[in-house]
Amino acid sequence: MNLELPKVILASESPRRKEILARLGIEFSVHKPSVREISEYFCPSHVSVINACRKSESVALEFPSCTVIGADTVIEFEGRILGKPETVSEAVEMLISMSGKKHLAVTSVCIRKMEGDVKCVFSDATEVEFRQISASTVMEYVGRVDILDKAGAYAIQEYGDMLITGIRGSYDNVIGLPSEKLLLALRAH
Repeated sequence: MNLELPKVILASESPRRKEILARLGIEFSVHKPSVREISEYFCPSHVSVINACRKSESVALEFPSCTVIGADTVIEFEGRILGKPETVSEAVEMLISMSGKKHLAVTSVCIRKMEGDVKCVFSDATEVEFRQISASTVMEYVGRVDILDKAGAYAIQEYGDMLITGIRGSYDNVIGLPSEKLLLALRAH
C-alpha cells in the first residue's frame, strides 16, 4: 500500500522560513495568508501566538485537506515588542537600545488542518545577548543588511556576530522557525 504524505503548506512568504523547511527535507508549497498581523496586545508574549494562528487558519480555510504551518516571530525587549522598523533611523534606535543587553526572540507556530480538526500550537523562546555596540558598528551593520523586513532590526544569520555575543536556545528559532519543535509536532500529527 502506497501512502501519500499529507501536503504541507507554509503560510508565509518568508525566505528564511522557506530555507529552514527545505533544509529539514519537508516538501511544501507556499501560500501567503490574507490576514493583517497585530503588533500589540495586553500581553506581549501572546502577539506571536495570535499572529501564527491567524495565518494558519486563513490558509487552512482555503485548503482544508492540507497541513498548514503558520509562524510569527517577535522580539521581546524590556517588556515590549520590537517589530519591523519602518525607517532606518528607527532601526538604528532599536539596535542601539539593545546594546549590551539581553532580549527574547519568540516564535510561535500553529499547525492547522481543517479535515480532522487538527490544531497544534507551540512557542519557543531564545535568549539573545547583544554585545556593547557603537553607533559606527550599528551604521556598518545597517549598511550590510536589509533591516526593514526584520523584527528587532537584525538577522542573526546575516553578520549577526557584529551585534550578538551569544544565545541560549534554538538558533533556527531566532531566524524564524523552531526546527526541532516543528519536526516533533509534525511527526505527532
